[in-house]
Amino acid sequence: MNILVFAEQRNNTLKKSSFEALTTAKGIAQQLGAHTVALVVGSGVQERAQQLGTYGADRIIAVDDPELARHSSTAYAKVIAEIATREGAALVFLAATQMGKDIAPRVAAKLSAGLASDCIELTLENGELIATRPIYAGKALADIKVNTPVKVYTLRPNVFPATPAPGGTSVEKVTIPLTTADFASIVKEVKISTGRPDVTEADVVVSGGRGLKGPENFRLIEDLADALGAAVGASRAVVDAGWRPHDEQVGQTGKTVAPTLYIACGISGAVQHLAGMSSSKFIVAVNKDKDAPIFQVADYGIVGDVFEILPELTTRVRAMTGK
Repeated sequence: MNILVFAEQRNNTLKKSSFEALTTAKGIAQQLGAHTVALVVGSGVQERAQQLGTYGADRIIAVDDPELARHSSTAYAKVIAEIATREGAALVFLAATQMGKDIAPRVAAKLSAGLASDCIELTLENGELIATRPIYAGKALADIKVNTPVKVYTLRPNVFPATPAPGGTSVEKVTIPLTTADFASIVKEVKISTGRPDVTEADVVVSGGRGLKGPENFRLIEDLADALGAAVGASRAVVDAGWRPHDEQVGQTGKTVAPTLYIACGISGAVQHLAGMSSSKFIVAVNKDKDAPIFQVADYGIVGDVFEILPELTTRVRAMTGK
């Protein structure tokens, strides 16, 4: 039995979520007596694929094709499904990133497989894999058992650990024939923000909400984020008002984050926002309303005016970090 892990890469750099998925697959494989097969897809990715051997991959496959230089969800899905079939994979893991969420349903359809998405826990019960995932905007958790012969799972980033483990070291280059029809959709342009990490990848996220009162005051969020080396996030209300770009939105209709530290400033804590950040390891809330729902999930709360607290907090952090 094999477990196939799709290792996502951007600009030929493997994403942290790929190592998390591989570590999780390795743990399950050891319990099932199975093997882990890591798959990297793209152009010029073969050399980077070697890194997966340090996270427990028993075998590493690289589909390295110049035609795959630009991401195509349809072409990538075909490649993953073809490799899964060739390898006899009973379980297929992907990270629940934007790319993973796009590809996984296509892969599942091609394999006639059931799909459990955005999993936050995977456990074995009597040899059967049980996936736990949030439902109802994070207000409840559901245990999912997939009954199809082939099963596909997407794993929420920053929830599962990425732990180095010995594994295979050789990379096998495999060619999958692709036609024009396989590129029914293709990414033509990617805009990448510079200077700060992406909210889904960052270990620390500083988010702002309506309590900042205007886009010009988001410099307070940016200053603290820069001092911490953190990503900048925003609530839906802020994004809808045009204060911040959509790629910073955290919540049910934005991005799901699970950093080590999440600092919510001037955010009341609507259930839609909580659904996107409640898995953070430590949550700090700053809000002048002591009854704000955000304090119900916060590990540490500061009741006060963000315009007074953030500058002082930034000064203290800079004194400690030298930034």
